[in-house]
Amino acid sequence: MARTSRTTGTTGTTRTVSARAVAVAGAVVVLVAGLSACGASAGDDTDPDHRSFDLKSRTLTIDSDHSALEIVAADSNPAGRIEVTRWFQGSVVVGKEPKATWSMRDDRLVLRLKCSGFVVDCSAKHRIEVPRGVTVKVQDGDGSVRAHGFRDPLRIRTGDGSVRVTDTTGPVNIRTGDGSVRVTDTTGRLEMRTGDGSIRANVSSRDVRTHTGDGSVRLELGAVPDCVESRSGDGSVTIALPKATYRVTTETGDGGVDVSVPRDESSSHVVSAHTGDGKVTVRTAN
Repeated sequence: MARTSRTTGTTGTTRTVSARAVAVAGAVVVLVAGLSACGASAGDDTDPDHRSFDLKSRTLTIDSDHSALEIVAADSNPAGRIEVTRWFQGSVVVGKEPKATWSMRDDRLVLRLKCSGFVVDCSAKHRIEVPRGVTVKVQDGDGSVRAHGFRDPLRIRTGDGSVRVTDTTGPVNIRTGDGSVRVTDTTGRLEMRTGDGSIRANVSSRDVRTHTGDGSVRLELGAVPDCVESRSGDGSVTIALPKATYRVTTETGDGGVDVSVPRDESSSHVVSAHTGDGKVTVRTAN
């Protein structure tokens, strides 16, 4: 009887512990779900942090792992001074508190976001104001990038995130592994590439190169270009051009071709449009 009593007691204890574990796990799940349903984002931070960094060269590299970035060319900034504003929200149910860090290493602004455990919310956004006369290179692992107002060279690389660039006169080079690309009011040389995402540009650049592995391309040129090259692995390609004569080459693996601009094989204005699957349209801009 004593043995049976001990066995029964052990079973009861096991059931009690198991029930408690399930209850705790369930509570965590419910708590996470409840907090996630009304979770905050970095934009909800009403008291952002501000910091200035000294830049000793004419090139700035922005190295970010998981943050939305807004990068602005600022006339008011003195030479050699970078101004950064950071919005950050982070909360966990179990684990270490999320943490955002920033530092300047030579000409590299390093932005890091550390999140672990049962994370309910962990997000950051940085606004980076850059003085004139600085070449900017962006490396963002996961996050959207917005850039505005640059006259100097701008290069953007992001592993996963959309890219938006407006009002630039210097050369722009954009590459994202997964995300859409949008560029407007640009006059400098323009290169855009995405592994998976659409490309849209309304610019006056004389030299435009685009490539997307999976997504449509739509270009509208406000000035007669010297060279336009556009390629999509799977998606339509539409190019709208100012009135002029063009040397046009097109190719599509599966789709129609519609070229309505005046053509001249000796023209110095060269347009190339290719897609593996989709329609190709080269027309005069409205």
